[in-house]
Amino acid sequence: MQYLTTSLQALQLGGLMVYPLVVLGVLVLAILLDRTIVYIRCTRLPNQTIELVETYSFKWIKLEERIASLSSGSHYKRFFQVILDNRAHPAWWVESRASDEAQLIEMSLNRGLWMLETIVTAAPLLGLVGTIIGMMESFRLIGSSGLVNPTGITGGVAQALIATTLGLVIALIALFSYNYFSHLHANTMDKMQRLGTRLIDHLRMDEEEGRGSRHEIP
Repeated sequence: MQYLTTSLQALQLGGLMVYPLVVLGVLVLAILLDRTIVYIRCTRLPNQTIELVETYSFKWIKLEERIASLSSGSHYKRFFQVILDNRAHPAWWVESRASDEAQLIEMSLNRGLWMLETIVTAAPLLGLVGTIIGMMESFRLIGSSGLVNPTGITGGVAQALIATTLGLVIALIALFSYNYFSHLHANTMDKMQRLGTRLIDHLRMDEEEGRGSRHEIP
């Protein structure tokens, strides 16, 4: 409790630029929470399902059972369901529909990341503005009527340091968060593309087998 009180008092000394910096900090935390929930709920895929798709020789009914067991909000379920719903069509048609769905999923996963990237740049700049304002206040007091107000000068320096520190801390959190979620996004889309390719290849194999069966009919 004492640490929280001290932190609030320090923020009050940070001057006007503390308020937009606090807003940016709240935005970073909100995006972190939102993206964490999305990746936990929507991008998990059991290893059994991955192994099934990787075999190439699975039965479609078995895959349908696996997909049905996924949560309703799963992005993989959305993606696989498009392929399952269109597998009666030619492989090129299914591939096109799957690609469209993958783009929608990618847009969903990218939501909010642009804001983190912006905050990485904006937070230090706002902190720098606060630093300049604090130092200008200190210089004004030093040069005011030739008198020096030690308390006022210290307050200006404190304002400059607090604004700079707060801006850098927020930028660092946003930077690490952006890099982490970008890494998760890349891995998710790579896995989805790989598994989607396996399913399309399976459809092409089924088409080839169907053509071979027709040719064998006397």
